[in-house]
Amino acid sequence: MKVLATLLLSLSIPGSHFAAPARVPVDRTHKQQQAHTGGRWYLAENGHAVYCYGPVRLVTQAQGGLQRVATFCLDNQLMVPLKD
Repeated sequence: MKVLATLLLSLSIPGSHFAAPARVPVDRTHKQQQAHTGGRWYLAENGHAVYCYGPVRLVTQAQGGLQRVATFCLDNQLMVPLKD
């Protein structure tokens, strides 16, 4: 009973609470702007989004058709087929 009374009394006294340390504000916009410069997001043929720096080209396929590809993408991919 004494423990419960001591706990309630300690919670009711102002200034007895532990204060969380002050957080330093983080500038997230600066980091996001530096992450990708000069590129663009595309939808790949497999349904994933890819970020590429190069231009979109038309490449001939083995069957004789044309395929749109994005060039110089992240993860060292030179060409990624795009969904039409």
